[in-house]
Amino acid sequence: MCRNIRVLFNFDPPATDAEIRDASLQFVRKISGFRQPSKSNQQSFLAAIDEITQISTSLLRSLETNAQPRTRELEIAKAKARSATRFPASVHLAGPNIL
Repeated sequence: MCRNIRVLFNFDPPATDAEIRDASLQFVRKISGFRQPSKSNQQSFLAAIDEITQISTSLLRSLETNAQPRTRELEIAKAKARSATRFPASVHLAGPNIL
């Protein structure tokens, strides 16, 4: 999965239209290979984003679960913990180095 596309289902509050559109944009960029389409492809690119946004919104609104809703704060904390494990912080010295 593209690392910029995040799980949007089962959050409290629910995913916003902007979050769904951002994920759709990332998906279209990934599968097309274009970060920014040429003028000749722009209309198709934007139409794909709109269609995927509509379908994704419909999917997210129709899904059901018995699981407790996730919070963004907890998911951010989990991501930071995973990142810290994968990429241990390098040592940063405060102030000028005097040796």
